[in-house]
Amino acid sequence: MKIESRIAPSPKGDITLYRLTNRTGASVELSTLGAGIISVVVPDRNGSLVDVALGYQNPADYLYDGPCMGKTPGRFAGRIAKGQFSIDGKQYQLPINNGPNSLHGGPEGFQNQVWNAQVEEGDILTTVTFSFFSPDGDMGYPGNMVARVAYSWPETENRLSVELMTMTDRPTIANLTNHAYFNLDGENSGSVLNHTLWLRYPHYLITDADLVPTGEIAAVKGTPMDFTRPKAIGDDIKQNFQALNYGKGYDNCWVSKTPVFDTQKVAELRGAQSGIVLEVETNKPGVVVYTGNWLGGSPLSKSGRPYNDYDGVAIECQNWPDAPNHPEWEDLAYLPEQYSVEEPTYIDFCFSVEGDGK
Repeated sequence: MKIESRIAPSPKGDITLYRLTNRTGASVELSTLGAGIISVVVPDRNGSLVDVALGYQNPADYLYDGPCMGKTPGRFAGRIAKGQFSIDGKQYQLPINNGPNSLHGGPEGFQNQVWNAQVEEGDILTTVTFSFFSPDGDMGYPGNMVARVAYSWPETENRLSVELMTMTDRPTIANLTNHAYFNLDGENSGSVLNHTLWLRYPHYLITDADLVPTGEIAAVKGTPMDFTRPKAIGDDIKQNFQALNYGKGYDNCWVSKTPVFDTQKVAELRGAQSGIVLEVETNKPGVVVYTGNWLGGSPLSKSGRPYNDYDGVAIECQNWPDAPNHPEWEDLAYLPEQYSVEEPTYIDFCFSVEGDGK
């Protein structure tokens, strides 16, 4: 494995970026700012290397960006209604940073912090582990918390494995995921609406107009939300359908109504031109798909232009948004025991090309 690092300044202090290049020439680049993914470079059907992860030209632009580009939001990914939740009868108030709600842990969430990093090189794979300490009361959340995100990149397979874990010293809530945006035809190739998407889960969470779950779980069958058979993302995105009208596209959580105990394939994305296939595997019962509906006006991309709406799609494996405010979902929100360690979130981004066993 070839390991390179570089330093970039930011208002939060120096950022370190790590590039891991395996024997096939494929690579990933990771950042200590937000424990984020900066690039994923993999071969297309012609053997040409393509960067399939959206990202910015200036590493410091990841700080306080609206899209949360490639980073690890937290403590709680997604929206929490009115920024409020209760534990054992005590109410907690989080900062409001998304309409009337709290999003991704607040404006100083994990995604906008510089994490510590450690690199472990092995014969089969190399792992970069990021860690961050969040003190009791940080952004209104109770309890001291240690968060850890480990990215592994193997020598001979283009599989980016992510393990996310938290540990706390008192009852609190947590929900970590990765917020990378993918365009399998290349980060500068334009819209992903021609990409084909398949999703395992046959239900999704109904939301209000502010994209907060109401508590209702609906079947996707017969609606534009149905990806249980592969279809182009853009096939139904302009349909006059409540969920799509609220989000200006897909910005919803697809869910399994039965417990998920093992890692399984939950999504498959196929580039329209490159032949690159992304399979996403996880042990989580929720997959938020966000089609970059508000990417317009973002900082300059790696190619030197701002991204436009729908230039990338995020596939965020996690527990359910606003779970702390739905008692029937509380096992998807709480870390109830002192010194408890949350069951890790596992996400595998597996890249191949059509015809390569597909």
